[in-house]
Amino acid sequence: MSRFIVEGGRPLAGRIRPAGNKNAALPCIAAAVLVDRPVTLDNVPRIRDVLTLLEIVESLGATTAWDGPNTVTIDAGGVEVGRVDRAMAARIRASLLLAGPLLARFGDVQLPPPGGDVIGRRRMDTHFLAFEALGAEVELGQDFRIHVDGRLRGTPVFLDEPSVTGTENAVMAAVLARGTTVLRNAAAEPHVQDLCHLLVSMGARIDGIGTGRLTIEGVDRLEGTRFAVGSDHIETGSFIGLAAVTGSDLVIDDAPVEHLHSTLLGFRRLGVECSVEGSALRVHGSAVHEIRHDAFGAVPKIDDGPWPAFPADLTSIALVTAVKCSGTILIHEKMFESRMFFTDKLVGMGARIILCDPHRAVVVGPAELRGGTVESPDIRAGMALLIAALGAEGTSEIHNIRQIERGYERIDERLRGLGARITRTDD
Repeated sequence: MSRFIVEGGRPLAGRIRPAGNKNAALPCIAAAVLVDRPVTLDNVPRIRDVLTLLEIVESLGATTAWDGPNTVTIDAGGVEVGRVDRAMAARIRASLLLAGPLLARFGDVQLPPPGGDVIGRRRMDTHFLAFEALGAEVELGQDFRIHVDGRLRGTPVFLDEPSVTGTENAVMAAVLARGTTVLRNAAAEPHVQDLCHLLVSMGARIDGIGTGRLTIEGVDRLEGTRFAVGSDHIETGSFIGLAAVTGSDLVIDDAPVEHLHSTLLGFRRLGVECSVEGSALRVHGSAVHEIRHDAFGAVPKIDDGPWPAFPADLTSIALVTAVKCSGTILIHEKMFESRMFFTDKLVGMGARIILCDPHRAVVVGPAELRGGTVESPDIRAGMALLIAALGAEGTSEIHNIRQIERGYERIDERLRGLGARITRTDD
């Protein structure tokens, strides 16, 4: 197993660029299965989740090739109706994203349940209900099979929740359906927008991108294309938290500023100020960070929700940032009931946190963190623990770092470029 050895308590300095959006790259890779022509994706983060999904796509008959450090071409011309290997699917939740493309192209798909982060129950009902509305039959067992006689048919579909992957699967299925599909209560996150823009460049007809209502006029076929994945707004938010916890002034280049409104608002509530300089974001991390009370001195809170609310994937980062800010705040993670359980590791490092229930934690800061030995339970909690270690006095060991590396490309190397003392060891 690999681990990070971190010497904390040092301010960082310099510039860093967020990688391509992991949660956009994955559905874009899945969308390449819709066509029998090459699809080239630029700005793809070379991380474990991406490599795993490419491996799954190859097992179905596609060929993939890295044309550069972050450019990959997928040719799904050799893909046939098949079954995804159970062990591969268990390594990544994004294996579920192959259901829509395979169903749309071949009319039949059989998949085992997906894996992914253990952060609570993650429903698949939204996917199945959307496929059924489009005319498919869903059979649930040890695996699940979805099939349709002929083509899917366009229809009005109201998603029972604004699920990101549910929306993505429904869109990928609908682009080759006969007729028009209107998706209501659709997710509108930046990664959903990226997928829709990719599909449009392949010849799909989609209106309403970036809103909760998507109108998709089905086409007979799509073509290959080249598309650049956008910068990761979650990684950008992680670097804002990093700057605040380590007391560092950092510049984030090529930040997706247009997608950071709720993120900047949340960090501003923690007293962390940023300034936009063209396409760069300057984080004033060396300032004193004082949590802003609500009106009449009420305890403030940061809570997540569907886009454009504060992103669920940044609640772990906001929580560890609050540990180093002066004041009291409630962090309310509404969407996943197991995401907050990593707080005991921060308490062991000196944080003052009361875990009220699986969804809510009260943080009282500032706390002087000390180095410790911790294990990363999931991607975002792992990054939060790495940030805590960099802001703590002394040496920390972070185990199970493959979780962090599933979502953050060469994170140790990039942070060393800012002056961080991180050593990666492979036992």
